[in-house]
Amino acid sequence: MTSHSILHGPMAMGATSAVAFFLMALVWLAYLFGVWRTRRQKPWPWWRTLLFTAGCATLAVGFVPDLMHAAHQDVRMHMVVHLLLGMFAPLGLVFAAPMTLLLRNLPPGGARGLVRFLGTGPIRVLTHPLTAAILDIGGMYLLYMTSLYAHSLHSPWLSNVLHLHFVISGTLFTWAIAGPDPAPHRPGWRMRMAVLFVAMAAHATLGKLLYAFGFPRGTGAALEELQQAAVWMYYWGDLAEAVLVGALMLAWLRRRRRMAHPGGVASGMSPL
Repeated sequence: MTSHSILHGPMAMGATSAVAFFLMALVWLAYLFGVWRTRRQKPWPWWRTLLFTAGCATLAVGFVPDLMHAAHQDVRMHMVVHLLLGMFAPLGLVFAAPMTLLLRNLPPGGARGLVRFLGTGPIRVLTHPLTAAILDIGGMYLLYMTSLYAHSLHSPWLSNVLHLHFVISGTLFTWAIAGPDPAPHRPGWRMRMAVLFVAMAAHATLGKLLYAFGFPRGTGAALEELQQAAVWMYYWGDLAEAVLVGALMLAWLRRRRRMAHPGGVASGMSPL
């Protein structure tokens, strides 16, 4: 067995997966506890709980040791993990409105403190759609168009950091564009739609570059394998982004209805 296989074999992946599963279980149970407390006083949509469960389950699949091991042997499997952690899991996690649930369960003082913290300058910059897009899509360019991906194949800590980045940047981008939680300082739908379309174009361009020029380099993978991975990223990424477009358009339509209704009040809330 090569040193590369030893570093990233299924058994070596076990510790990372165990930590990931433990953290996901804690977060999922905390969400369920919040739902239980909330429903004692006010209804909570069952489908939000289902979405959060689906998001956690998708993360869990992405951290299965055998799949993580395969992702270090095959660029196509890496792309599967990337899509699961960075594009599909965030849809369930964000559209489950966890921040709204948290605010309902905090005491008044704690809720006001959290709202003040979310309104601070650094957090507003971090959660701006442009910042989120740079971290998410820009991170993909940095990973696949440089030697960073090849280095991650021989560095377990770097690989773990990349997996964490997929989850955080994907969740942040999804929330910044179409998150249902209240966000008083979030830019209007025109800005968010413009950023989303630019991000979609950048993502599609990256897929074409990977396909045409055989990126990422230094992996030792056959050109056919690299091209297949690029195709999967291109088309499955489009599907996740289409969900964001649909959610944002639906938010705009509902906002229009609220404004047109005699007693309606416009808000920054997404319909999901």
